[in-house]
Amino acid sequence: MSVAIAPAVRRNAFLLAGGLVCNSGMFQLAAALSSLTLVAVTGIKGILGLGPAIFLASGAVAVGPAGRLMDRVGRMPVIRGGYAAGAVGCGVVAGGCAIPSALLVAVGLSVLGGAGAIIQLTRAAAAEMFPPDRRARGMSFVLFGAVSGAVWGPVLFGPLFAHRAIDAHGLVGPWLVGIPFMVAGLGIMWFVRPDPKEIAASYPAERVEPETAVPLREILKRPGVPVAVLAVVASFSIMASVMNLAGYVAVGRGHHQGDVFTMISVHILGMYGLILIVGDLVDRFGRRPCLVAGLTLMALSNVALGWLGGVAGMSVALLGLGLGWNLSYVAATTELVALSSPSERGRLVGFTDFMASLTAAGLALLGGLVYSASGPLALALAAAALAALPALWLAIRPVPRAALSPAD
Repeated sequence: MSVAIAPAVRRNAFLLAGGLVCNSGMFQLAAALSSLTLVAVTGIKGILGLGPAIFLASGAVAVGPAGRLMDRVGRMPVIRGGYAAGAVGCGVVAGGCAIPSALLVAVGLSVLGGAGAIIQLTRAAAAEMFPPDRRARGMSFVLFGAVSGAVWGPVLFGPLFAHRAIDAHGLVGPWLVGIPFMVAGLGIMWFVRPDPKEIAASYPAERVEPETAVPLREILKRPGVPVAVLAVVASFSIMASVMNLAGYVAVGRGHHQGDVFTMISVHILGMYGLILIVGDLVDRFGRRPCLVAGLTLMALSNVALGWLGGVAGMSVALLGLGLGWNLSYVAATTELVALSSPSERGRLVGFTDFMASLTAAGLALLGGLVYSASGPLALALAAAALAALPALWLAIRPVPRAALSPAD
């Protein structure tokens, strides 16, 4: 790393982490409330999976174009737009709860889902700023900022719900709280300079840029890319769908809404609390072993979620679910960054996130139906099977020779 670039990388890393500190507020609100809000507004319990599905599906729709736009205009203009949209989305959902209007809530959740998916592209921007052999560590440092979401729950959101009815009007205030989080994140993002894409292009070890743009379908055929895409889709979709339904499952088991924020906080601690260690593990032991280990841990945690019904038990299961996602997601994203050039990364990561969010939306909707028909145990076992199958496939599948590197 050149002397001129190193200070910019360090400064940008701290700023991107600071932005994710702010985003974690909106993230926890969406995780805890998306399955409850539409039910509270409409009074129809059978649609408990619809809120998370709208949130995740809109993220799938937004992230592909956002990734392509990143390749053209740079990473930060798009990421800043994500924070601005997040502030608007929180306000629209709050307005839908106040009227109340299911349509307005749905629109707000759509905007929020798109914003959240765009902000998640921060991880690729973070990874590419660092030298190729330290990208997992660099990305994990930036994502560590999101661990603050484990603090917002018990410190802010839990007390906010302590004496609040779980109805449409009672949800107005909590959703409005998300606006200052997003505005603060937007302010921090204005100071990220130079753009991470410019920093990445300065490394001699980067893949030589082709004279003509490589079609996405050709990028997806590269050895190692399909495996990484599968791991991202499996880990994110299972984690996000279960996490977004966990709040309703907890309330259905008789727990107070304030307890939901405690559980989600522990889950976020699992997702990001050990991410600095996870980055080192991925760089040291290789991406494939971490992919398998992460998906296996997710499967075991989902089984535990079905059997453990208390606050402590559900919290432990969600902790394991977050940690398993952490391992597999960091490893898979690092692989995608390693197998693409700066001008390809936005498209590749954007497409992968599109598939992951779309799959998560389908699983959330299907999971809501499974829970309504058969209860939490059936939901947990189905989620466990969905994590175990790709873990087994990756464990027995040989690593393509062209994809071998010291990190594999």
